[in-house]
Amino acid sequence: MSIEDRLFLDIMDQGIVKDKSNSWVAPLPFRPQRRHLPNNKELVYNRFISLRHKFQRNLEMKEHFFTFMERIFQNNHAEMAPTLQDSEECWYLPIFGVYHLKKTGQIRVVFDSSAKCEGVSVNDVLLSGPDLNNKLLEVLLRFRKDSVAFMADIQQMFHCFLVKEKHRNYLRFFWYRNNNPTEDIVEYQMRVHIFGNSPSPAVAIYGLRHSARESETKYGSDVGSFVEKDFYVDDCLKSTSTNEIAISLLKRAQEMLALSNWRLHKIASNSRELMEAFSPQDHSSGLKDLDLSTDSLPMQRSLGLLWDLKAYTFTFQISTEEKPFTRRGVLSTINSLYDPLGFVAPVTIQGKMMLRDFTTEKADWDDSLPMEKKDPWTGWRKSLEGLSSLQVARPYASVSSTEVKMQRLYIFCDASVKAIAAVAYLKTIDVIEQCHVGFIMSRTKLAPLRKRTIPRLELCTAVLAVELAELITTGLHLEIEEVEFYTDSKVVLGYICNEIRRFYVSNRVLRIRRSTCPKQWHYVSTHHNPADHATKSVAASHLKDTTWFTGPAFLYRSMSCNIKSDLFDLVDPDADEEIRPEVSVLHAVTSDHQLKSHRFERFSTWMSLVRAIACLVHIAQSYKSTFPVNQKPCKGWHHCKHAFTVPNMERSKDLIIRAIQGECYAKERDYLSKGQTVSKDSALKKFDPIIDKNGLLRIGGRLQEAKVEFGEKHPVIIPRDHHVTTLLLWHK
Repeated sequence: MSIEDRLFLDIMDQGIVKDKSNSWVAPLPFRPQRRHLPNNKELVYNRFISLRHKFQRNLEMKEHFFTFMERIFQNNHAEMAPTLQDSEECWYLPIFGVYHLKKTGQIRVVFDSSAKCEGVSVNDVLLSGPDLNNKLLEVLLRFRKDSVAFMADIQQMFHCFLVKEKHRNYLRFFWYRNNNPTEDIVEYQMRVHIFGNSPSPAVAIYGLRHSARESETKYGSDVGSFVEKDFYVDDCLKSTSTNEIAISLLKRAQEMLALSNWRLHKIASNSRELMEAFSPQDHSSGLKDLDLSTDSLPMQRSLGLLWDLKAYTFTFQISTEEKPFTRRGVLSTINSLYDPLGFVAPVTIQGKMMLRDFTTEKADWDDSLPMEKKDPWTGWRKSLEGLSSLQVARPYASVSSTEVKMQRLYIFCDASVKAIAAVAYLKTIDVIEQCHVGFIMSRTKLAPLRKRTIPRLELCTAVLAVELAELITTGLHLEIEEVEFYTDSKVVLGYICNEIRRFYVSNRVLRIRRSTCPKQWHYVSTHHNPADHATKSVAASHLKDTTWFTGPAFLYRSMSCNIKSDLFDLVDPDADEEIRPEVSVLHAVTSDHQLKSHRFERFSTWMSLVRAIACLVHIAQSYKSTFPVNQKPCKGWHHCKHAFTVPNMERSKDLIIRAIQGECYAKERDYLSKGQTVSKDSALKKFDPIIDKNGLLRIGGRLQEAKVEFGEKHPVIIPRDHHVTTLLLWHK
């Protein structure tokens, strides 16, 4: 965590309090030693006048704007600004409106905290705070764990946190008195943290978790865990094994949040029992007036996913809007299909391949693409309509987690010259020994354009598989008995199982071996490898007929029938260009252990050379275990910040100079070390050289009593035509 993030947390720890109404009050986290904000009143007033002219041209926007502002005043989120004292610092915020793309007529008024005056904005003097938000993928992964699922939302979460009263001067804005366009323009100030401020997300999430920790004793640790792990900003997604657990958890969470004047609402669930346990006013907007026993349930959207409550599945809504055939239009069409878990990766990878082919042309983003490429693109875009009928099961298994006996994770990976892919499945065995296999998620990437061998690409996808497994095991919070990996490349399996030979791709092999062992890796034929679908692409209408969602048939065997583990030999190592040739050294003896200065010529700056030698010094220390008492010991060959301490950097400089002097002035050093003076024919004779306590040759002379630093009295001696001398001159 950075120093600024720690400072933000310290400010919150000391400054967040509850007022008399039980609302949380948090300060604006100003940077230490910040710049004084200039007076931007005139600038913001002129922007408001421009907004008023826009209202005259667009009466519909004006109506929506005033409706939004009316809610702000009704909720007491803004107040009349008090008169400023002389020289009192303040800041005015310009405002503008943004319409929701999918909600016609809904406008959000944005306070522009990034607007600058004299090169500074209020966001520039505020600490943004650490990223306290949960990872989106992890929240979605856990949402699919159990049979009973629900989603909810905290109403106007940012506006639930009041701003410290003396900091409200920095949130001033212009608006009409009493929200009446016929009255005067006056100054208001926001009482709450606003969307435009960079620290607002961190303030809101910190306050939410702080409140949960304070109430954990009364409402239970499971409520605290729910608030901390299952929220993505203000949206929560959660699944539980039973209705009773879900209802209890959600009711206690509602009560706990209500203590701080927060409302948890917009509840949607696939469980009718859970929905009936809450007031219709707390239901999601599309469910409030429905008869849950007879009416068809509308699709629910949260965090970008469409959830069919009745079918317990995720679905896709395909936009029929035709974008221009330009690079920008193609990219917009591809990105309109939101698929964070990679459900339809075999379909979208084809669009990404086409986009890359288009971008090889030297054209601007809005220039028309070659017409001969339009037909294939149009055909692919229209084929996306086949995804409208696709349904992906929300839970991984059709059994409750209370009936699970054991679970295993299976990762399949594959590569082609166009793409690499990895896909994960969860195998669940219930108490009656029935097997369930669920699609978890996939990851795909386009293969690099520069030429790479198939073994290299297969090794890249093996690394992708390992990263996917780490993401799932970290985010899913399940007791997974074992993780198994499958690839159709025996070459890669040979690399992973090899203990003797060295590779040009050793970094990737080490990455795989660091997180897995060879016994976890197995061979699967291309025909049975589901990841093969994502590297060659599949038409949208045919995806549900492949093994992409089900996995290969052998996953449905009982645990006792699993494929045995084999260790694989290298495939034709003499012909494999990724394997380094073997070099046998029977015996090597060196009598010179000194650092040679010819290596210094590889460096172009003095400090890069010093840092490199300092790093070597630190590594040498790590093998000798000679570290300061207050420093955590480092081990082995590595690179870390402890190498660049002041003592190490000074030692590095001495080593560099000593290496140069040892080569260029070997005779002089030998004479002086024996207590003799240098020979008359030496070029250093006129400098009356001496050797200091660090073994460096220095200029002698008559300045021993001078009141200056030792280095000034006795400068070090280096040859004028050496590369390091040039580096020092450039450095100075």
